[in-house]
Order: sequence, then C-alpha cells, then structure tokens
Amino acid sequence: MENIKSYVQENKDRFINELIELLKMPSVSADAAYSQDVIETSEAVKVSLEKAGCDFVEICETDGYPIVYGEKIIDKNLPTVLVYGHYDVQPADPMELWTSPPFEPVIKTTDIHPEGAIFARGACDDKGQMYMHVKAFEYMIQSNTLPCNVKFMIEGEEEVGSVNLKTFVENNIEKLKNDVILISDTGMISNQQPSITTGLRGLSYVEVEVTGPNRDLHSGLYGGAVANPINILAKMIASLHDENNHITIPGFYDNVEELSLEERAEMAKAPFSLEKYKKALDLKDVYGEKGYVTNERNSIRPTLDVNGIWGGYTGAGAKTVIASQAFAKISMRLVPNQEWEQITELFTKHFMSIAPDSVTVKVTPHHGGQGYVTPIDSIGYKAANMAYTETFGVPAIPVRSGGSIPIVALFEKELKSKTILMGFGLDSDAIHSPNEHFGIFNYLKGIETIPLFYKYFVELSK
Repeated sequence: MENIKSYVQENKDRFINELIELLKMPSVSADAAYSQDVIETSEAVKVSLEKAGCDFVEICETDGYPIVYGEKIIDKNLPTVLVYGHYDVQPADPMELWTSPPFEPVIKTTDIHPEGAIFARGACDDKGQMYMHVKAFEYMIQSNTLPCNVKFMIEGEEEVGSVNLKTFVENNIEKLKNDVILISDTGMISNQQPSITTGLRGLSYVEVEVTGPNRDLHSGLYGGAVANPINILAKMIASLHDENNHITIPGFYDNVEELSLEERAEMAKAPFSLEKYKKALDLKDVYGEKGYVTNERNSIRPTLDVNGIWGGYTGAGAKTVIASQAFAKISMRLVPNQEWEQITELFTKHFMSIAPDSVTVKVTPHHGGQGYVTPIDSIGYKAANMAYTETFGVPAIPVRSGGSIPIVALFEKELKSKTILMGFGLDSDAIHSPNEHFGIFNYLKGIETIPLFYKYFVELSK
C-alpha cells in the first residue's frame, strides 16, 4: 500500500498534466463537427496504453467511432480483468454557463474539493475515471506487481448510446474473454465514505415532433382558430405525469421491480442530508413520485423527463407567430426488468394516441439500454470492498445509481461475466452540466485503490 502511495505522490504532477492534455481534446461524439477530435482522442488513448505497458494495443474501426483495445497477458492460467471506459464526452452547451472554457482545463478549489478539482468537460465522465485505470496499470507494470491479465476496451460512443459496441462485442467474444469487468463511470457517496454501485437504471431516449399548419402563421390573424403545436406539445408532455408524479403511459409499470421494505431500509443506511441536497441545488423543496424518498426516486424508480424543448421564435425581441412545428427530446430512466425497446414502443403508441386531430405527431427513437443489478456476494464485489476499505479506512456501502450504462447488461449477456462499478466521482461533480469537474483527491485515490482490487480479486479467486 505504501508503495502505491509513494508512486502516486512522486508522479502526481505528471498524472495531472497528462489528464489535462487529454481533457483539452473536444471528443464530443454527438456533434459531427468534432469528429476529427474524437478520432484524435482515440489515438491519444492508444498511445497512453502503450506507454503504460500494454503488449498489444489496436484501434478497432466500427461503423462509428473506433474502439481502443489493449492487453497485457502474463499467464493464460491467471484471471483476466477487462477494463471498460469511454473517451467521448457530452456536448458542452450551454457554453455561457461555464466559468472557464470547457476544453481549457483549469484547477480550482471548492468547498468539497479544497485540494483542487480539474474543471473541464469529461473530467469526471469519463476521461478522468478512465485514465485512473491507465495509471494504476502503469504502476503495477513499473512495480512488477500486476497479479493477473488485463484487457482494456475504451470506446468513443458511450455518450450517444454505444451504438456500435454491441456488434463489436458479439464479433470479439474470444478476444474479450474475462473473469470480471471493471468500470469507473459512476460515483461514490463522499470522499470520506466510499460506495460501490450495485444497480443501474436502463434508458429509453426519444425525440418527438408535433406539426400543425404547413407554415408559421401570424398569431393575430390565425390565433384561436388554428392549433398551436407548441401549446399542444406542452399539454401532451404535461399529461405524461399524474398528480402523484406517476407516469401515465399504459403498461409502463408492468415489469417494474418492487423492492421489499427490508431492501429499502438497507438503502436508507447510506448517509444523506436532504437539507444539504436542497442547498447544493438551490432548491426550496424536492419533487418526485409520491410514496418514495429522494434516494429512491433517483435510483430504484423509473422516470420520464424532457431533456430539451423548442419551437417558434426564440430570438431577441418579439415575433408574433404560431409555429408550424414544435419539438422535444425525452428520456425515460428504467429499472431492472423493464425492456427499453418495449418501453419505447409503449411511449410511441401512447404519445400518438393523445394527440388531437389538429396536429400530426412523429416519434423518433434515438437509443436505449437495459438496467442492471450486480450481486454483493460475488468475488468481484468483495475485492472492490476490500480495496476501498484499505484506502479509505471504512468499508464501502452498496448503492443503486440513477444513471445508465446500457452496455453493462450487454456485457453480462454476451461475455457471461459480472461487472464491478468502482466509481470515484461525486454527485457535485456536475457531469453532463456546465462546470463539470473531478477532484484531484478522487483522481489520485482511484489510482491508489484500483491496484488493490486486482490484488484481492486474484487472492479470492484461488
């Protein structure tokens, strides 16, 4: 343990500077304007794996952005850990809300991160957390303490639904063969209390389009006589929840997993301050499905949220028009047993059915994925808990996350192995939002902790 601590301290500045260089690359997979940057980032990841000590690294082309694969096989009779991460990032919009440019990383201190945090798009999700694994691997190579085989699979399309990863996995079952999959794309409770994510929500993401008249109309000459698509869309969206914030789509809850009171009581043991939660978000009160507390609403219950809505005139001043069209992007976070394709179909059928004849409606599915739950009695979970306990001084608490990593269920189906989610981010790190950041403490603590997972996983596997 002291050896890894010393190594991290000796190389601290280099580790931080290397991550900063990676964060300067605007690898936004959702925007074609950044396509060359995404490709160049994949090449940078390849170089980092080679320098860290992989014997074999390749850039695997897909129908979209490439997947970087690397490996270090020291003995085929030993266990193999497959590390998954992604090098693509979310769009930085809205740019004006950033306190510093999203692709010009800077280190700032905060109340939560007094030792400093790196502010940049992708700092926590997922470049910083992915790069922890590269540096932890580097340490094990340099210190000759790597106890098993390692494979890396770092993709460039996670933020757009991992659209080509399924095909890649299906076509490379033998290449990706492993005993456990290790991912750091989640968070933990606090810098004092680590946690291991044992559940993820699934996702269904759609875009809706409501069309009224064949052109924008004068709101004085036509107002009150012609359906306004923006008004109609707003009413349709509002109807998707009832007075208890229960989703009104028929069949939506048919397969929802209902946790027992005992399981909910175990979840409630995780430290949580509702007042601090509200203060951090500048909220007077929380909001959500009746009958559930905040930490249940954002983890074990399904949701439906509008992620963007637009139509008509939104420029400076006034323009009195009834827009021809209105649009919205809608995501549904799903719990285990909800099939995302079925939910997409249920949404589409319902949304079309509630539209008045005065408009036409189009629903375009974008992407989705299944939810996932991992057992806490597995060797992988025990190894992760032992690693956290050693570096933080307290055992990790199992928690379910509200986020989605759709490929986790895919991995279990195709590769027949469990995934361990060792996240080091915090809820306050503003992933997907302006001013995303990752604490230097968290980054370095991850590099310290990950080699211990390997150590204990191999010991427990004997």
